[in-house]
Amino acid sequence: MQTEKLIQLVETTLEEIKARDLLVLDVRGKSSVTDFMVIASGSSNRHVRSAAEAVVCAAKDAGEIPMGVEGTDGGEWALVDLGDVVVHVMQPTTRAFYDLERLWGPDAIEEA
Repeated sequence: MQTEKLIQLVETTLEEIKARDLLVLDVRGKSSVTDFMVIASGSSNRHVRSAAEAVVCAAKDAGEIPMGVEGTDGGEWALVDLGDVVVHVMQPTTRAFYDLERLWGPDAIEEA
């Protein structure tokens, strides 16, 4: 699946499950791990887990097998690694703590 279509699938899935404050960051040239990060907020432990599980199911249904899923046990945050796209779903306080937007956003320092 093309990266743009995968991002669209992730966004649609997160919107359908009512995740909030979706943000797509282009991290090409800043990260050797992935090209894009999708960040979203969930309102509770259950919501974060459900959002991550929905992304996993939608990806599998589209023929994209996740490379890894982490953090779903606690529900404060979850990560779904889809290769070129890494999805982070976090509760708002956890999202503020990690501040991935600042770390990986357009104003972040690029790799040397």
